Amino acid sequence: MSLRTTFLARLIGLYCLIAGLCIAIRGVHTVATVTALLHDGPLVYFIGVVLLAAGLAMVLSHNVWSGGALPVIVTLIGWVTLLKGWAFLLLSPATLAGFYLEQLHYARIFYFLAAFSLVLGLYLTVAGFRTAPLRPESGA
Repeated sequence: MSLRTTFLARLIGLYCLIAGLCIAIRGVHTVATVTALLHDGPLVYFIGVVLLAAGLAMVLSHNVWSGGALPVIVTLIGWVTLLKGWAFLLLSPATLAGFYLEQLHYARIFYFLAAFSLVLGLYLTVAGFRTAPLRPESGA
């Protein structure tokens, strides 16, 4: 496993664990926060910029589609982050709010999303810390 895969698995895994736990603990306050966020144009734009930059960094540094589940999942997370950032920049806050709040029914599924984040975070964290990096990155 490459050093980059191991590092990103640990980083994303710990982030997902902490974020999922906070979402679950804050409960309905999370829904109110997300609802307010999606109706704030400048904040939506800022989040889009941050997500786009993070997604580009992950995709450009780790676009690995082989070698087992861990590197592929890390790559998929990079692509999803990139596409979400692009969507936040491209779409209006009203369109994003309609998608998240009405079509995805965020208020009804946020505990499922918290659980998904916790499970994904647990997998990535355990796999990232259990896997010893076998080879350094080439060309670095």
